[in-house]
This record gives sequence, C-alpha cells and structure tokens, in this order.
Amino acid sequence: MRVSRVQAEENRQTVINVASRLFREHGFDGIGLKDLMEAAGLTQGAFYKQFASKEDLAVQASERALESASCRWAAAMTAEPADPLGAVLGFYLSVGHREERADGCPVVALGSDAARHGDEVKAPFEAGIRTYLETLERLISQTQGEELESKAMAILSMMVGALTIARVVNDPDLAKSFLDTAVAQVRNIAAA
Repeated sequence: MRVSRVQAEENRQTVINVASRLFREHGFDGIGLKDLMEAAGLTQGAFYKQFASKEDLAVQASERALESASCRWAAAMTAEPADPLGAVLGFYLSVGHREERADGCPVVALGSDAARHGDEVKAPFEAGIRTYLETLERLISQTQGEELESKAMAILSMMVGALTIARVVNDPDLAKSFLDTAVAQVRNIAAA
C-alpha cells in the first residue's frame, strides 16, 4: 500500500524522533534497525525508503536530540529569568536528568559513540556543543571579562563530566555528590 507524501514525511519524522530517544538510551550500535522501526510502528522495509543508511539516521537523530536539548536549556532559562544559570544547572545537574537517559543530554549519552563515527555524525554534536558554549557565555557574561570563552568551556566540561560520572556509578548518594559538587564549582567559576 502506497502512502501519501505527507504520511511518508510524518513517518520519517516519527522515525527520527524515536531514533533520537533510542540512540540516547542504547547507543548508535545498541539497537538494530528492526527494533528501531518496530518502535516507530513501521516495518524495516520502510527504512531504506526514508534514509540512505543507519549513519544517515544517526546524523538526523543527533540533530533532533541536540535541538531538543537546546530547547530544554532555553525553557529552563525562561522559567527562571532571575537566575538563568541556576535554572540550567538545576535541571542539567539533577538526579532526574541523570535518570532520563532517553531524553537526556545527547553529548553525555552519545558523545563517545559519535567520536568513533565519521565527520557527518560528529557535525551535529559540534554544532550543539557550540550552542551550549554560546549560551553559557551569555549566562556568565555579566560576571566575566576576558576569559569568557575558556570559562564557558570549563563549565560545560564539568557539567558533561559530572553527569557522565553520575550515570556510571551505582551508588545514588555518590552520584548526587558529583552533581552537587559540579553545581557549586560551576557557580565558583562563573563568579570568579
């Protein structure tokens, strides 16, 4: 049965959205096309009508995941205009974010996977990281002068590292300590 162009595009967007979540949860190689397409409610045969390869889907799903992450940062900042940095830290370095692997930070979830792929897969991560840095620079610009870019890099590195470590350890108290310590240190860096 043929589907309309509109339905085909809706199906394609569904696959990208589902892949965005499942790749973050399982990694690029941790889920096969059959399971991915099944989760999207489609057959595996439909995949190659929509995407050139799994890598093509990885690029598009990564772009979607990073756009989603950027929207979450923006929503947090909008919700707390008096302390936008605190709002970002509050959701990013939280136990809840630690637990939400499928909707969490794509850099944490897929960074090491992306590093093993080609330039096409790395490109959306680089763009997303640059967006994170620009946002952090704006958030700390009132307290900084010349070292704005390097401080934003240090803050982002600490945030990604703390969330990664918090996800790796089994002890929830140790995980929370990494998150809480990162919040305090980011505040110190931003205020220095």
